[in-house]
Amino acid sequence: MLVSKQKANGYNAEQIQILEGLEAVRRRPSMYIGSTGPRGLHHLVYEVVDNSIDEALAGYCDQIDVVIRRDGAISVADNGTGIPVDIHPKEKISALEVVMTKLHAGGKFEGGHYQVSGGLHGVGVSVVNALSLWLEAEVQRDGKIYYQRYERGKPQTEVKVIGETSSTGTKVTFKPDPEIFESCEFDLDTLVHRLRELAFLTRGLKITIKDERVDKELTFHYDGGIVSFVQALNRTKTPLFDEVIYVEKQVDNSIVEVALQYNDGYVENVYTFANNINTVEGGTHLSGFRSALTRSINDYGRKYNLIKENENNLSGEDVREGLTAVISVKLRFPQFEGQTKTKLGNSEMKGIVESVVYEGISEFLEQNPAVARKIVEKCLMASRAREAARKARELTRRKSALEISSLPGKLADCSFKEAELCELYLVEGDSAGGSAKQARDRRFQAILPLRGKILNVEKARIDRILNNEEIKAMITAIGGGVGDDFDLSKIRYHKIITMTDADVDGAHIRTLLLTFFYRYMTPLIENGHVYIGMPPLYLVKKGKKQQYCYSEQELEAFLEANGRQGVTIQRYKGLGEMNAEQLAETTMNPESRTLLRVTLEDAMAADEIFSTLMGDKVEPRRDFIQAHAREVVDLDI
Repeated sequence: MLVSKQKANGYNAEQIQILEGLEAVRRRPSMYIGSTGPRGLHHLVYEVVDNSIDEALAGYCDQIDVVIRRDGAISVADNGTGIPVDIHPKEKISALEVVMTKLHAGGKFEGGHYQVSGGLHGVGVSVVNALSLWLEAEVQRDGKIYYQRYERGKPQTEVKVIGETSSTGTKVTFKPDPEIFESCEFDLDTLVHRLRELAFLTRGLKITIKDERVDKELTFHYDGGIVSFVQALNRTKTPLFDEVIYVEKQVDNSIVEVALQYNDGYVENVYTFANNINTVEGGTHLSGFRSALTRSINDYGRKYNLIKENENNLSGEDVREGLTAVISVKLRFPQFEGQTKTKLGNSEMKGIVESVVYEGISEFLEQNPAVARKIVEKCLMASRAREAARKARELTRRKSALEISSLPGKLADCSFKEAELCELYLVEGDSAGGSAKQARDRRFQAILPLRGKILNVEKARIDRILNNEEIKAMITAIGGGVGDDFDLSKIRYHKIITMTDADVDGAHIRTLLLTFFYRYMTPLIENGHVYIGMPPLYLVKKGKKQQYCYSEQELEAFLEANGRQGVTIQRYKGLGEMNAEQLAETTMNPESRTLLRVTLEDAMAADEIFSTLMGDKVEPRRDFIQAHAREVVDLDI
């Protein structure tokens, strides 16, 4: 019976496919680089650069040059030892070809050539090769320049000598395959951010990037390493003291580096790295750092009676308010959770980091009593404010069985209860709120009018934030809580849509809202639940023909196509100028509206932008405006 059933289905051993070598990568690229969108495209560059960084970590390389070419290709060159080119004893081909065409091939697994390495999985450059239209490798080694070309991962030539040299190093040039990627256009800003980060993390390394498309070149070189990193992160803030606290120590085969500085703000900004990989989900090194920081400050405060006998110990939240820190660990055999390497799993690193950081911070506090007192006093103020905020948080936190009567009075809720079907519009002003209530689909669209501009959370402590009426209404309506207590599974709407006027005040309100979501409801943005409603700027009419225009460009296109004579142009300064039917048609009806989803590609870049735009310092804001003035699309004067 079993045999006949197999025959009937036509499924037997002949139908089992084995994807050899790099073909598996081309069939399932997202398994190796995360996506075939912009993130995956730029990941190709990072994989090649990481190989050069590994050379730098091993002490063989002090310069990396990246060039974005006009033809869409990109090259990464270093002055390291150069990939070996001699014949591999097992594969019987050049080691260069092995590295470029075989998954899990590299010199990082046994810890011989490289004491530490980010690209531990060994799939890096071979995956880049597989997903490239073409790739060319040049190796300077043993007085010669070796060369090999590949197309879609397959060698087109033997490894051959094309010249002589007295230098050493590797240069990889590749062009992404348009059959694989949605777009093959490299973004300079994206690459600059990562390369600058790597230069901070690798003290003394010089990295240049040149974009031949716009004739722009940048150089990153930081002898201060992560101390310079913390200073740069705090550039838009006001430090509590001038010196950056720096701790460095080697324990067995692991190196721990920590730099930290407090500022007068209220937000924690801690970034962790393992072998230069940005571990955005933290891990054991972050746990060790947090434990050590809390214990060292509490011990100091108790020892010198800064924390009184009748006062509770400072919590982790208290000692991290206004903290900027970079934690960088280097270890022989890192264990990352998943190929994307976003969380460090080595259990031994918690104890190592905790011991090193506790000893280092305790020593600094003893030697710098004036700074130590400032730190403890700031943490005590945070503790008192947090206790005051606890009651406010309890009032605004959504209970597991939320009663309708506890929702804000001005919320016009929807009738559907399934969060994945529901939308919440945050609307500027009661007038627009009234129009929106008439325009909505009551089944799944809820309206919460906001009176004026909400509190700028960048300049306020949590107790003041939670006592703000507009913010309390939002927290209660959304339902997931706030801050560290935020629970994404409890939100009442899967789309949170900001809908503000198309003017300067409207843009400011939208920025205030986004700042609040980023700082205190981060998972909303991380998981794609925050949107920006896009009301039109104009309604243009000519005869019986009319069109809504959402930008100056659309208006000009209409006028060029239809002529300017006899045209009536209505400029919408506010949502309240639209009647309910117009508002529904342009901004609320899922069939005809335009929504922009707010995404978080890079937390560090987002923090810098929000601090620049919404913080106290004027100079960084002025620099930002001057740098980006030409990028403004619609200027309201």
